[in-house]
Amino acid sequence: MKRTAVNPWEWSLQFGYNQAEIIEGTNRQVICAGQTSVDEAGKPQHPDNMRQQITLAVNNLRTTLESANMDLSNIIKLTVYTTDVDEAMKHFDILGMNIGTTGNKPPMSLLGVTRLALPSLMFEIEAIAAD
Repeated sequence: MKRTAVNPWEWSLQFGYNQAEIIEGTNRQVICAGQTSVDEAGKPQHPDNMRQQITLAVNNLRTTLESANMDLSNIIKLTVYTTDVDEAMKHFDILGMNIGTTGNKPPMSLLGVTRLALPSLMFEIEAIAAD
């Protein structure tokens, strides 16, 4: 797969994402459902702790991708939903420590929502990946 960053402005690079990417020569694409802070049984974890919720959601995304024989470097698009944008942004270093360490800067959208599927959830991340 060949990735070409498209950044008519460079401000997004300081936040770890490209404005767009041209993706060429892919074999497979994986569309991941939103991953949240739930355990293997789907039970919500870490109520009222944004940092721990983001960490578990990213770990769940990693596990989902690994189940498809991919990893975080294969992500070509991220969408993040949160019930508290300001609080989530304080902990975006977690994305950098995970996705950023792969050298990957996929296009990303961050959306503030009134609530997620389960009331105690504050953060959800969904991804499209390709190889």
